[in-house]
Amino acid sequence: MLDVTAIRKDFPILSREVNGKPLIYFDNAATSQTPKQVIDVIVDYYSNYNANIHRGVHTLSQEATDKYEAARKTIQTHFNAAKSHEIIFTSGTTHGINMIANGFASLLKEGDEVIVSALEHHSNIVPWQMLCEKTGAILKVIPMNENGELLMTAYETLLTENTKLVFVNHVSNALGTINPIETIINKAHEVGAAVLIDGAQASPHIKADVQALDVDFYVVSAHKMCGPTGVGVLYGKEEWLNKLPPYQGGGEMIAEVTFEKTTYADLPHKFEAGTPNICGGITFGAALDYMNAIGFDTIASYENELLEYATAKLLDIDGLRIYGNSNQKTSVISFNIGNVHPYDIGTIVDKLGIAVRTGHHCAQPIMDFYNIPGTVRASFSFYNTKEEIDIFVEAVKKAAFMLQ
Repeated sequence: MLDVTAIRKDFPILSREVNGKPLIYFDNAATSQTPKQVIDVIVDYYSNYNANIHRGVHTLSQEATDKYEAARKTIQTHFNAAKSHEIIFTSGTTHGINMIANGFASLLKEGDEVIVSALEHHSNIVPWQMLCEKTGAILKVIPMNENGELLMTAYETLLTENTKLVFVNHVSNALGTINPIETIINKAHEVGAAVLIDGAQASPHIKADVQALDVDFYVVSAHKMCGPTGVGVLYGKEEWLNKLPPYQGGGEMIAEVTFEKTTYADLPHKFEAGTPNICGGITFGAALDYMNAIGFDTIASYENELLEYATAKLLDIDGLRIYGNSNQKTSVISFNIGNVHPYDIGTIVDKLGIAVRTGHHCAQPIMDFYNIPGTVRASFSFYNTKEEIDIFVEAVKKAAFMLQ
């Protein structure tokens, strides 16, 4: 069982007030909050061993290097990557996606096909559009249904011998839908296509095993997982990372530099040009330690309980419609009430101390599918409670009464 009362004490921000009310934080799909155990690691780094890594013989540099590489090992273990050098530190999910899109620009040709899904975040749409414009490749889209689920039969018809890449999120940030990525990966591999999975929204709830999935690339951001902003990870199979050219040139990613020719360093340094977010990488490892100590199965079970409770409570409100009703989803609820603009609801509940997200959630094609300007999105984490949901539901009722 999860001891929510004890866990909440780990998060300093949960004790503050907003607009004179106790903070209720339901914007976890955008950014999770950070426990003191992780904050302490940040303070410790800057207080005791702040130094550049891999390049110094002095003690501070060696200490920072050891902790940074230990964090890489922690992340490798968490995602069950075969080798630590298959873990590439990035600034976040968007950075990781762009690294792969940039690399494949040298491998694709006119007439090649790439597939994305209708459920994607803009960061898993725009880079591939840019890639297609650059190479002449063709972008295809897996359609969705009213429940916010991908049409898998249609996906199979999109796959051809010309399909080179498939890009799908593990979980929809806008609807919470958990996509059948095992099937998506297997079907893509049958036609020889590589697969990148955007794991940003899945990673706080689901412990992905990249070897069991046999996925080619998997990208995540630390700030969704109780870690800091500005750091993330690209997992890539060794054979693919060796095929792709570096994303950036600079220090750290070289083996030898002359004015006639430069040779590149081995993995992972080939893709890690410049001074990295050292503190961020170390802290990401600490955040994973924190979440694993609680247990991802325990987290998922409790968050599903919150999801079911909040869904039932919200559906009691007249005129409220939930978008995304897949049987497989994480603790995200996107909804509207009648013709009320979601921004107006979000503004009112904020005055009552409740943080939710409103808008299209960087998933405008989903909103276009439903012919709506956006939704109110409430996203729950393992440190949220049913009591907070009760307060939120009453706040939504009040907002609906004021606005209708």
